[in-house]
Amino acid sequence: MGHAMEWLGLHFITELPDAGKVILNCVHDPFLVLLAYLVACAGSFATLDMAERVAHAQKPASRRLWCWVGAGCLAGGIWAMHFIGMLAFEAPISVHYQLPVTFASLLIALLASWLAMQTLSRPALNIWQCLLASIWVGLGIATMHYVGMSALHSQATVYYQPTLFALSIVIAIVASLAALLLSRYLRNGSGMFHQLLKYGASLILGTGIISMHFTGMAAFNLMLPAGSVLTQPGENNHLQLGLTVAIMTLLIIGSSISAALADKKLQHKEQDLQRVNSLLTQLDQARVSLQQVAHFDPLTNLVNRRGFNQLFAEKLIEKTHTGGMLAVLFLDIDHFKRINDSLGHDAGDELLKVLASHIKGSVRSHEDVVARFGGDEFCMLINLHDREEARHMAQRIMLKMKEPIELAGRRMVMTTSIGISLFPEDGKTCDELLKNADLALYQSKGSGRNGLNFFSANLKARATLELQLEEELRHALREDTGLMLHYQPIYDLKTGQVSKLEALIRWQHPVHGLLAPDRFIALAETNGLITELDNWVLRKACEDLGELSLQGCEALRIAVNCSPLSLAREELAGQIEHALRSAGVAPQRLELEVTENALMGNIADTLVLLKQIRALGVSLSIDDFGTGYSSLAYLKRLPLNTLKIDRSFIQEIPKSTQDMEIVQAIIAMAHTLHLEVVTEGVETFEQYQFLERHGCDFVQGYLLSRPVPLADLRPVLNEINQRNHSYPLTSLSLVHGTSALM
Repeated sequence: MGHAMEWLGLHFITELPDAGKVILNCVHDPFLVLLAYLVACAGSFATLDMAERVAHAQKPASRRLWCWVGAGCLAGGIWAMHFIGMLAFEAPISVHYQLPVTFASLLIALLASWLAMQTLSRPALNIWQCLLASIWVGLGIATMHYVGMSALHSQATVYYQPTLFALSIVIAIVASLAALLLSRYLRNGSGMFHQLLKYGASLILGTGIISMHFTGMAAFNLMLPAGSVLTQPGENNHLQLGLTVAIMTLLIIGSSISAALADKKLQHKEQDLQRVNSLLTQLDQARVSLQQVAHFDPLTNLVNRRGFNQLFAEKLIEKTHTGGMLAVLFLDIDHFKRINDSLGHDAGDELLKVLASHIKGSVRSHEDVVARFGGDEFCMLINLHDREEARHMAQRIMLKMKEPIELAGRRMVMTTSIGISLFPEDGKTCDELLKNADLALYQSKGSGRNGLNFFSANLKARATLELQLEEELRHALREDTGLMLHYQPIYDLKTGQVSKLEALIRWQHPVHGLLAPDRFIALAETNGLITELDNWVLRKACEDLGELSLQGCEALRIAVNCSPLSLAREELAGQIEHALRSAGVAPQRLELEVTENALMGNIADTLVLLKQIRALGVSLSIDDFGTGYSSLAYLKRLPLNTLKIDRSFIQEIPKSTQDMEIVQAIIAMAHTLHLEVVTEGVETFEQYQFLERHGCDFVQGYLLSRPVPLADLRPVLNEINQRNHSYPLTSLSLVHGTSALM
């Protein structure tokens, strides 16, 4: 006994049919079934590919386009699979299909596919959203299938088995869920393995889609009343139609996949182009940054030397063609090193920023250039109409500099020295104008600082001479030619004998004749030759001591001057020891004379070095006493033997009562500190008597003798030593001349 029921216009059968019903046996064409599966797999692959394109598309319009293309491929694949599957259906009766209903099923498939692609186009998709979307998509596919089934018409009645009917819907939902999950997983991969995974997923999804279709077909039954006359099926063209639909669908899907692949390559090219543009932009920014670093000073943000030279060259070209004047102003902050030494480099940097703003604020227009060359050196390039404009500009800067500056809790006033050169009268090239401005600056600093000087031809001649002298001095030191020592006797007032000699360097120049130290010592100090020069004097003096010993002057000592720069070198003690050992001279016969200011420069380090020298047995003398800034507190700590009073205090004796009192006080103080006293510059017998009366130990000066070479020394010594001790030197006064420098 069986019965049927009806739901939503569909007839369902739950048991075997009544005796009056006949179930028709239906079959499927296996080729068309295989073709339907192929179309289902192609549609699945296209869907996964389009989902990937949607995920990677950067523009919203592009995402919408690929969403619709994907929906079309999925709908076309499912619908074509269903259509070909229906064509594969073969019944023993005549059947036909209603075309409008078939196309209606296509619209339903398109709607379901669009919903699926909308879901896949979301950037983030959780499992619950996938599940909800798969239910709707699955129901849409099932609806498409059964609407398409309803297009079939024949003399038989259609009944569905409810279990298989429900199973087909479940399969549609599960297949939809699998498609969504696989698509979400596969849309961000790349490479061969990813492509193989996509092929495998397409086969699985195709199986799911076709399983849903044929599960629905399994639920489909055709029943005829008993005794009905069967209408034999006529000739049909199902195979041809199925092939046509399959080929068209596959062509559409293939075209879509090809378009997606082309778009993917194009997008990669665009991304590569964007990366290249981004790199070019970064390189351009880096170039600008490098140019900023290369042409600007990072501390003051002024143009640096390289940037200044570039602008200077451009200005010179312009002025050469159009005419007009330019001024180069070289600025140097006076005594800036003291700021760094006392307050630290950070405070020095802050001060430079303030001074740079002062200089920058003094220019008249944006056409004037202000640059920092390094340290406390600044340079300006200004347009001129006449020479006085440059002077007014320099004076304005000097006035601006004198404004008090608050720095590190102190209020200070800075000054500047300025040198000026003019185009075209002082030079036509950058190098020439800068060099001439530097020479003018050197003149300003040498004139007491806080001043300005214009370049002149005399400065260039002097600079040329100094450069030539420097090269010739280097040659003289290197070849040991032209340099010589002259010796001035130092008379011991207690013994009435010459007990010491002061070694004084001279340079027998091939053009300028005999040069005194004041012509080349400062040059040697400025150009780093003073150490080598001091070492030469030391070696030569020790050699001459050995020569004097051979001449019977074993008791004579020699005093050698030491530059302040040499006194700052730790290796000085070692050089002295080496010179003494090489000459075979006792250390007690050598005395080192150092100036008062040199001793006070760095008292801690100086004290260590002086003790090392005294440990050798060498005596120490403080030279030019009274002209510096020595402190008695430090003076008593120094391991000194002798104090030498500067000649400036003796010249006005006996005319100057004040000088006489100063000399008396110095002698008394020195004896209190257990120091012997030498007075230099003694030229008259009255000066000699004054010094003898007040307890001076040694005298030195033209009254005794001018400095003489070693070859002429012995007769001079014999003449001085043979004088009567009770009435010495009266006949010697000025006998040996007064023209040579001490």
